[in-house]
Amino acid sequence: MRRILIALALAGLSAGSAVGASYDGNWRVTIVTEKGDCDRAYGYSVAINNGKVRYVGDASINMSGSVSGNGAVKVSVSAGSQRADGSGKLGADSGSGTWRGVAGSGGCAGTWSAEKR
Repeated sequence: MRRILIALALAGLSAGSAVGASYDGNWRVTIVTEKGDCDRAYGYSVAINNGKVRYVGDASINMSGSVSGNGAVKVSVSAGSQRADGSGKLGADSGSGTWRGVAGSGGCAGTWSAEKR
């Protein structure tokens, strides 16, 4: 579950259209738990290509989401029976937002931040 919640922050970088192309590239996402019994913080790498997010790592994580032309982010991340949803905003080189565990999350929630590499 902890990986799902962390991946949520990563997924927050996803984009669903050509409008998101300006967000293409490699991003480093940091997820911080502020509520619940989840690990305190995680860092992950993702790549965005043509507005689509791709998790860059070994964990079995499913991500889906989008970023609008103004950088508004909505994302869902799952692994097994655990799921988390997040939202926030991306700029040209950084972004931030919040996440909340949905299924099997133990009430975990927190913030995420992202930096373009």
